[in-house]
Amino acid sequence: MTWIAKPPLHHPTLEKNRVGYTRRDYEGKISTLCAGCGHDSISAAIIQACWELDIEPHRVAKLSGIGCSSKTPDYFLGASHGFNTVHGRMPSVLTGANLANRDLLYLGVSGDGDSASIGLGQFAHAMRRGVRMAYIVENNGVYGLTKGQFSATADSGSKSKKGAVNSDSPVDLVAMALQLGATYVGRGFSGDKAQLVPLIKGAMAHGGAAFLDVISPCVAFNNHPGSTKSYDYVREHNEAVSRIDFITPREEITTQAAPGQRVDVRQHDGSLLRLRSLHPEYDPTDRYAAMAFMQAHHARGEVLTGLLYVDPLATDLHTAMNTTARPLNTLEAPQLCPGAGVLQKINASLR
Repeated sequence: MTWIAKPPLHHPTLEKNRVGYTRRDYEGKISTLCAGCGHDSISAAIIQACWELDIEPHRVAKLSGIGCSSKTPDYFLGASHGFNTVHGRMPSVLTGANLANRDLLYLGVSGDGDSASIGLGQFAHAMRRGVRMAYIVENNGVYGLTKGQFSATADSGSKSKKGAVNSDSPVDLVAMALQLGATYVGRGFSGDKAQLVPLIKGAMAHGGAAFLDVISPCVAFNNHPGSTKSYDYVREHNEAVSRIDFITPREEITTQAAPGQRVDVRQHDGSLLRLRSLHPEYDPTDRYAAMAFMQAHHARGEVLTGLLYVDPLATDLHTAMNTTARPLNTLEAPQLCPGAGVLQKINASLR
C-alpha cells in the first residue's frame, strides 16, 4: 500500500467548513500501520477535530518522535508543517519551534515508549514549562516496532502475547501531567470517537500545555486476553467521567446582573438560560468551594456565571519568558542586534 497515492481530486459536493476546506483537505498519506490499529482511529479523530475547528492546515505544526505513533503525522494534515525528531526528543524541538514562531498551532504526537521511557524527562519539562501545545500520547502499552515488549505504561500483572507477566509498576502520564502543572489534561480511547474528537478540539484550542493520553490498542501484539490495553478490556472497564462537547464561539449574547441577582437569557437555539451572578466575596481560586457552590445552585435550576475557577499557572512559556508578541523568526538584524551600547546596559544590570 505504500506506493498507492490518494487521488488529489475531491468530489464537488463535499461539505466545506467556514474557511473553505473539506475534510479531505485535512488528510495525509495512506496509513502503513496494521489494519485495525488504534492509532489510525486517533488520526481520523484529529482530522475531524481540525476540520470542525475551521483550522487552516498551514497554521498547524505537527511534531513527533520515533515509534508507530510517531509515524502517524504522515497520515493526517498533509498540508501542515511537520518534523519527525529523534526518539523521545519531540518536546524540546517543539519548544524551540514554539519560541521561534508563536503564531502556529502546535500538535505533538508521541507514544508510550517515546514519552514514558526515553523521553520522560522531555515530557516532564514541557509540561512544567507550560509550552502551548496539544500533546497527544497514543498509548498501547507495548513497543510495537520491536515486536511487543512491555512499555513503561504497561500495567503491573498484565500479560504479553507470549504469556509473560509484567512485574513492573506502570508510569501514569496523566497523573504526572496533573502534578507537573499541565492546564488541560484528559484521557481518551481510540475506539470512542464521540468522546475523543471533543477532547482533541479542546486541547487544540487551549491556551497552555494540553495533554491527552489516548489508549490505543496494538492489534499485532497487545489485543489479547490478559492485556489491559486491548479493545475488549478497555470497552468492558471504561468509566467515562463525562460526555463532553466543544462549543464553537458564536455571536455574543450579553446581559447584566447585579451581584446575587437572577436573570433569564434567551439562547441561540431558543432555549432559556437562567443565570445567577456571583457574590463579590466569591473566591475563584478555591476549586472545591467552587464545585460545592455550583452544585448547590444547580439544584435550584440555576447556572452560576462569572469566573468559577482559575488556575494561576494557566499561562504558556511565552508569558513566563516575557517574549515579544512578534514571532522571533520574523525579527530582523536591528531588533536582534541593537548595538554594543544596549549590550553593555544589559550586562550592567546583571552584575
